[in-house]
Amino acid sequence: MRLVLQRVAGAEVTVEGSPVGKIGAGMVVLAGVEDGDGQGQVEAAAAKLVGLRFFDDERGRMNLDVRQSGGAVLLVSQFTLAASTRKGRRPSFDGAAPPEAAALLLEELRRRLEASGVQVECGRFGARMRVDLVNDGPVTFVLDF
Repeated sequence: MRLVLQRVAGAEVTVEGSPVGKIGAGMVVLAGVEDGDGQGQVEAAAAKLVGLRFFDDERGRMNLDVRQSGGAVLLVSQFTLAASTRKGRRPSFDGAAPPEAAALLLEELRRRLEASGVQVECGRFGARMRVDLVNDGPVTFVLDF
């Protein structure tokens, strides 16, 4: 599982011009599920997302996690994160999990985040989405599980 996190002042995801998820301050999580991923990756990802301290405290230092900052999560599936670009000029998606498996794991990730007390909004799995965000910092991390 590969995640790209961006600390945001606000973000929205739309499908066919209609909003499906919107947050204020918090983080956008672009999530790519790879073939062979399972509950272990979901558990590790949820724990890291909830506990990662990359929000500013009163002194401007990255000391707060998403809950402490009062932020929310916009979780967006992005299978292209599982692509390989090592050979040729066209990405290979052979490493991406099958859609049915990926959808179940991302739903489990959402449930775990919500169970931890985090407000979660989501994109629509498998849809062509537009993600508009205001990156705060900018602060961006790539996590692999």
